[in-house]
Amino acid sequence: MSKNSVIVITGANRGIGLELVRLYAGRGCAVIGVCREASSELKEIAARIIDGVDLTTDEGVGKLAASLKGERIDLLINNAGLLQDEKLGSIDFDSIRTQMEINTYAPLRVAEALVDQIPSGGKIANITSRMGSIADNDSGGRYGYRASKAALNAFGKSLAMDLKPRGIAVAQLHPGYVQTRMVNFGGLITPEESAKGLAERIDGLTVENTGSFWHSNGEELPW
Repeated sequence: MSKNSVIVITGANRGIGLELVRLYAGRGCAVIGVCREASSELKEIAARIIDGVDLTTDEGVGKLAASLKGERIDLLINNAGLLQDEKLGSIDFDSIRTQMEINTYAPLRVAEALVDQIPSGGKIANITSRMGSIADNDSGGRYGYRASKAALNAFGKSLAMDLKPRGIAVAQLHPGYVQTRMVNFGGLITPEESAKGLAERIDGLTVENTGSFWHSNGEELPW
């Protein structure tokens, strides 16, 4: 994205979201960080923060939309997510429902609420996971996370097709196995490395390749 682009990032207070804020702010973009509770790091680098927002509720999304009313949005990054574990024989369906609300429904809620503020040439990036790939699942488990990310991929593909005539491109992006709190900091790459790769994929996103499912390293992933 070019200098002075307006970028909205959810889950911006830590981890990958915070590094994306840092990266785009460094490019001279006006970054709006969205989160439930702002971190001190986010306060230092974001052009604006919208906090106290629960994107799993109509009220929370309504608050976000009202806060951004009249604002042009060049790039929306749906980054907020939740990873929990379920094992066959002791599946917690409330856990699955919570992950669906955060990982799947919230990005669609936000996209629908803000899409009329995204101009032709604008972009939506959904931070998903290769664990949402059905073809790539060779280890089982993680029922809620896998299902929620697979559903997000389906939502993102439909958004891509619906928005292509309006000149808005949509991508599903796997950040890699990143050293964040979500995985107890046991990942293979740093949040900074992940953010750099994600930004490169977003830079390469157009209406010609809209709807793609990419790894942050550039690999196109199977559905």
